[in-house]
Amino acid sequence: MSAEPRLEATVSLRVNGEDRQVHVEARRSLADALRDALGLTGTHLGCEHGVCGSCTVLLDGGPVRSCLVLAVQAEGHDVVTVEGLGTPDDLHPVQHGCLEAHAFQCGFCTPGMLISAVALLAENDDPDDAEIREALGGNLCRCTGYESIVAGVRRGAELLRLDGEG
Repeated sequence: MSAEPRLEATVSLRVNGEDRQVHVEARRSLADALRDALGLTGTHLGCEHGVCGSCTVLLDGGPVRSCLVLAVQAEGHDVVTVEGLGTPDDLHPVQHGCLEAHAFQCGFCTPGMLISAVALLAENDDPDDAEIREALGGNLCRCTGYESIVAGVRRGAELLRLDGEG
């Protein structure tokens, strides 16, 4: 008895500003392609059902659960992962704000929280706490550190506005 043939595809996408190609089984998620084929392990897989938000990335500027998007669906699209936000020496303002607010606990949810926050601030550069909570509502923190995360996003928004003024 022979095994079913695997459907595979080569997918071209722009990841963190760099053109990339990945060869994947057609059934593989974008999260799998990012982590396994490209080594971008900052995108975390929690529930793998789109509930926890740990795998959130920006797809053409909008936040998506990369565990629910097939890699082949990302063909030709722009993807930003947490690795694309900043570097240890040059943090993104939201990362810097969260660092100042001690918004990291175990850190598992952090990449998804950061990506969701960046998406929010691209639409609204001065959100109130309720708007921040709404934007992060699909990201679960099992450490229950939401207060510091909201404070970190609020501080990140301040830093982004200051960057815009300079």
